Amino acid sequence: MILDNVVWGFIGCGSVTEKKSGPALASTPGSRVAAVMRRDAALAEDYARRHGIPRWYADAGALIADPEVNAVYVATPPSTHMHYALQAIAAGKPVYIEKPMAMDHDECQRIIAASARSGVPVFVAYYRRALPHFVQVKQLLDGGAIGTPRTVRSMLHRPHTADSSVPGFWRTDPAIAGGGLFVDLGSHTLDLLDHLLGPLTDVSGLADSQAGAYAAEDSVSMCFRTADGVQGIAQWNFCAFRRRDEVEITGDRGQLRFSTFDETPVELETAEGVQVFEVTHPPSIQQPLIATLVDELRGHGCSPSNGVSAARTNAVIDQVLRAYRTQR
Repeated sequence: MILDNVVWGFIGCGSVTEKKSGPALASTPGSRVAAVMRRDAALAEDYARRHGIPRWYADAGALIADPEVNAVYVATPPSTHMHYALQAIAAGKPVYIEKPMAMDHDECQRIIAASARSGVPVFVAYYRRALPHFVQVKQLLDGGAIGTPRTVRSMLHRPHTADSSVPGFWRTDPAIAGGGLFVDLGSHTLDLLDHLLGPLTDVSGLADSQAGAYAAEDSVSMCFRTADGVQGIAQWNFCAFRRRDEVEITGDRGQLRFSTFDETPVELETAEGVQVFEVTHPPSIQQPLIATLVDELRGHGCSPSNGVSAARTNAVIDQVLRAYRTQR
């Protein structure tokens, strides 16, 4: 499927679209926004007026049917990702889905199957795959800067916040998010590791609600390996004493250290010493990834984040949370 220009319609126009994605979808060459949808028509109209978007809707079906819209951005919570993605695919319109791709791997597979049958592309907003900060990490790994990777260790700790347990905070409501902050934030790290080191295999994990502040898990530990034999451990805790955000990949000739969320420099340590790489994020953090998918839709490029790659992260999440979900 080749488009001369990509004309977007947003299903959902909440906070993620204000800065992270919306400006890039509107300003990337060959891309513009024609319509937005939100169930609250007043909020949809307000968003459209503030961002200079011609039309707004309170019904997703009407937005998908808009004849000018030829691609759909699903920026709603995960519980509706599959529903809207399948509608867009049925209408023959490529879809860009916020992460995680869906509530679970089975839903991802339904989206992938519909895409394969129709030839309509699916992309997922795992934008770290294209961010220059992490492009630098991948270049160092692929260039042999640490030799052969042997192990990876990842940790994300954050203190509990009152808003995460307030009714209506969907990111800790398993019925809407598919889990808790591990699903919302941990999925970024899992997808990034998949991108840097290859698909994660032999996954096992433990999950608990240690603080008991909400039904979703707030503490997760997992171990895994990759097809190339890299062994990994990872831990997320959202009721911790203080914030920590660390990823460490160790090879037989060096070590890389960086963060998933904190904009800290990438550090490369070898026998020669420590090198520091400071690569800042763009103002619209999804812009580099959006540029790749717009290029692909216009017939000259290939996006690094698609339905097939994103579904692997949902599969890992399912494996880690299976026992905890069963207990609830």
